[in-house]
Amino acid sequence: MNGWAVVVAGGVVVGYGVLSRRLSTTVVSGPLVFVLCGLAIGPLGLDLLDPARDLEVTRALLEGALVLLLFADAAGIRAGDLRREEFLPLRLLAVGLPATMALGWLAAWPLLPGLSVWELALVAVVLAPTDAALGQQAVSNKRVPALVRGGLSVESGLNDGLALPFFVLALAAAGEGHGHPGIAETFLRALLLSAAIGIAAGRSGASLLRWSLSRGWSSSDWQQFLALAVPIIAYALCVSAEGSGFIGAWVAGVAFGIQLRRTPADGDTRAQGVEPEESTRFTERLGLLLASLSFLVFGAVILGPVLQHLTWRPVVYGLISLTVVRMLPVALALAGSGLRPASVAYIGWFGPRGLASLVFGLIAFEEHLPGGRLTSEVVAVTVGLSILLHGATAPYLGNRYGAWFARSLRDEPNLRENALAQDDTPR
Repeated sequence: MNGWAVVVAGGVVVGYGVLSRRLSTTVVSGPLVFVLCGLAIGPLGLDLLDPARDLEVTRALLEGALVLLLFADAAGIRAGDLRREEFLPLRLLAVGLPATMALGWLAAWPLLPGLSVWELALVAVVLAPTDAALGQQAVSNKRVPALVRGGLSVESGLNDGLALPFFVLALAAAGEGHGHPGIAETFLRALLLSAAIGIAAGRSGASLLRWSLSRGWSSSDWQQFLALAVPIIAYALCVSAEGSGFIGAWVAGVAFGIQLRRTPADGDTRAQGVEPEESTRFTERLGLLLASLSFLVFGAVILGPVLQHLTWRPVVYGLISLTVVRMLPVALALAGSGLRPASVAYIGWFGPRGLASLVFGLIAFEEHLPGGRLTSEVVAVTVGLSILLHGATAPYLGNRYGAWFARSLRDEPNLRENALAQDDTPR
């Protein structure tokens, strides 16, 4: 990698760190800043990063960020989260996510000619997970009801992990007959074996941490490093076994969180359940930093070259993916929930596509599928549009929706959106 590119990346991190709080109330989101700087140092600008030369660096950043965030998000999952947010996350994940994949598949059919049936399905699956970080103000604005904020946050934290099996199987089906493993072998290795490795790694790491904490042997700093090592080990073991490192890391996070929270049956107060967020804070922060740098290299290495040869089909599909393909399934999932149309529209719009889609798209591109180039173009354009549109609209729509909620609540105190009024802390 060009040394000046490293200097620029460091400078962007410093600059955004200085202005981050001030920019958080504007339409200039963090991902937008990093993508624009990436475009400036890529082929469209200073040409400090070369797509052919720096693709490995891009993949390492993207995958590293996703592994850490998958683990940290999964470790924070509680069964109570789904109950606390009542119906919203369950409906969005159980109904909305599969419906988004199905509708995305159908919408791609007429717009992306030349792709096989399974490549069309792959596009839909890659663009199904959401990333709340791209519209952060939509879920951090205190004027927005806690039910909606919490539901969007929980959905974003879970749907990338839940989309992984669909992605692995769609990729296997699209590559079958082109020198890639078949669906059966992929199912056994990527799903069953990776899940088993993830469970073993997560439970072992949490058990060791609990054992050390009960004796007061572990310092707070090294607790953070222990938690960081668990997803790295799970990922490496799964890759060595030719499975899915991402599934392994996500399952490891689930197992780590459950095991760490477990209350001992013998009543030993020295080893009472520990909140995983305390141990995974460094992992999550490091993942967020790598994600920000990932958006920078995405702008330079992926989006910039795509914009040089852009056609109308990826743009149209990207716009449809962010609107119709997201909003209709959300409306279906929330039918009969009692939420007002304004809330359904708000939830439907704020389904940004981000890091998970970029990583899945890059993996699909490197599989050298017949339609790999078109698939990567569609993913890059859709994520780019999402960064621009969701980041720009989050402050305005968050305030407008919050004002609507305040007015409606005065007339109807028992408004369905107000179900979590007693706990108004965003998740």
